[in-house]
Amino acid sequence: MASVVAVANQKGGVGKTTTTHSLGEAMAAAGRHVLLVDLDPQACLTYAAGLDPENLECSLHDVLTGRSNAADAVTKAGRCSMVPASIDLAGSEIALANRVGREHALARAIAPIRDDFDVVLVDCPPSLGILTINGLTAADAVVIPLQCETLSHRGVGQLLETIADVRAYAKPDLAVLGAIATMFDARSRHPREIAADVAQRYDLRVFEPAVPRSIRFAEAPASGASILDFAPTSRGAAAYRELARQVVESLVA
Repeated sequence: MASVVAVANQKGGVGKTTTTHSLGEAMAAAGRHVLLVDLDPQACLTYAAGLDPENLECSLHDVLTGRSNAADAVTKAGRCSMVPASIDLAGSEIALANRVGREHALARAIAPIRDDFDVVLVDCPPSLGILTINGLTAADAVVIPLQCETLSHRGVGQLLETIADVRAYAKPDLAVLGAIATMFDARSRHPREIAADVAQRYDLRVFEPAVPRSIRFAEAPASGASILDFAPTSRGAAAYRELARQVVESLVA
């Protein structure tokens, strides 16, 4: 059965989608069967993987509202498979609001297809709402993309509090694998200080290497490809290959 990893941070713009996509593509290139789940109504992961969120026959919204099975929504996206998202997913939060066991909707939905994959990566939205809670409850482990600046630092503490709540009420064995430093400028002291403080303050592993800041990450989604294909020899691609290896090792440890 696949390991399910939620990629989460309620602060926007910290590289969640890029991290989910790049880790997935790197794991798939290494021979693993990977499913990407786009849990964000903005559907950025869906778009970045080369799919059109506005012209989907079946999306995660259809799955969460019971209109379709997860298997019907799975589509090919690069080296990975994907359950894509559309803006309709925003309506899923309303639909789930009054449902008993609403925090388990995603876990129940993907349960029939977990055996088909080695790893499931869930791109959570930039919030601590019911969709993110669903992602955390469905997950075995969490990876936290971290932009090394003060506001993102505060967000890590808030997310860890939410993870503690999920452990208490829904998923006691939910693990936190660590943080991935994104958009990292090694020339500045401040990012290094933030990464070190996060590791110490929260007793949290910060994976190495940090992902360097690069315009290539902004350019890649327009091509419908991850950084691994758009700029395969770049430092960013090399970083995500190594990070993917470490994340997989952490899952089997």
